Amino acid sequence: MSDPALDAAGSSLPLSPPVKAAAPRVQSDARADSAGKEHVIDAMRGFAALLVAYFHCRQIEWVGMQAFHQNAGHSLSLKTIAAYLTFPIAWGSAGVPIFFVISGYCIHRSGALRLANNPAYRLDTGNFWVRRFTRIYPVLLAALLLTLALDWFSLQLPPVSHKIREIGVQAFLVNLFSLQGVAGKTYGSNGALWTLSLEVQFYAIYPLLFALRRRIGMTSVLAIVAAVNVVSAYVLERHDIQFFTSYWFSWTLGAWIADAKARTSAKTGSPRWLYALAAGFIALGCAAFHYGQYGAFQLWAIGFAFYLYKALERGNANQRDGWGLRLLSRFGDFSFSLYLIHLPIFVLLSSVLYRSSLQMSIWPSFGYMMVAVPAAYVFYRLVELPAMNWSASFKPKSAKGAFVKS
Repeated sequence: MSDPALDAAGSSLPLSPPVKAAAPRVQSDARADSAGKEHVIDAMRGFAALLVAYFHCRQIEWVGMQAFHQNAGHSLSLKTIAAYLTFPIAWGSAGVPIFFVISGYCIHRSGALRLANNPAYRLDTGNFWVRRFTRIYPVLLAALLLTLALDWFSLQLPPVSHKIREIGVQAFLVNLFSLQGVAGKTYGSNGALWTLSLEVQFYAIYPLLFALRRRIGMTSVLAIVAAVNVVSAYVLERHDIQFFTSYWFSWTLGAWIADAKARTSAKTGSPRWLYALAAGFIALGCAAFHYGQYGAFQLWAIGFAFYLYKALERGNANQRDGWGLRLLSRFGDFSFSLYLIHLPIFVLLSSVLYRSSLQMSIWPSFGYMMVAVPAAYVFYRLVELPAMNWSASFKPKSAKGAFVKS
């Protein structure tokens, strides 16, 4: 399993930073998200993007832990220790539920705040869809074109990597219209795109979820979505049909958190044992991964939801955060770009340097990351940032000064 989160009812994606308007951030609403909360969200995005990217990098470059152990044995050389230290990356697909939970939170956040202030508030569906479209599709189109270019070069260097699927017009259109997983496969080597189709489907159905929230409350909505999720998993997921209903629960968990936080005082604290509960579900997910990714995904989503719920109480804590959290939040700024383009870069590097053969040494994987991360930052500056600004230009004037990072 591979993939983002975008921002939205005021503004987010497996994986992208929130829309940043040209106007300065304003914190006029007493319950608006504080800078510290955004810091936590961005840090989680950065962590998830790096986790997923290196998970794929390790798959493409390295022979894997079992083959490596059989060859290296109990050697204590530096390269052997470095390889063994990457063992937790075997669960790197856990980055995807992080993105989904964050996406649900960010998409519903400003709508939840408005509902808390005015229960009669109604979502402007047309404006919401326009902003989501302008936020996602310029970036997606650029990522698909980049994948086409990089994969074309990789295909000139046989033996061809098995990671490269069809790069024809039909496959391109399937992915451009976010139908991968339903009407076709992901485009070329960019297998991470499977989650983007789910995100687009989440956005398409969000106005219905919002309307249900107004009528029956978010807790009832979450219960209904959980039931739909179970049925969908049985009917669709087991037949390898990836539709949003099979992953809707993880996304709606994030929306439920946004709703709960909007209705409680910023000073209201939750028990610290929520962190222990989060760790417990994440550990259960890692154990369940042995029996299949889908079940592990659901457990990870619950674990990360517990963590997010508690972590959002940090308040304006960015001045006290360690350098590690601040650094991760920087990666969070361009996490969507990193998510969208890392795989074709890794496949091209492997094709050029090693003719797509897996290596016994783990060192090249670190080099791959040192290429992909700066490339993603450049992509972010050239493509994603203009798309964010374009999307922000459609935001209703009445909302531009009311909520943070929307």
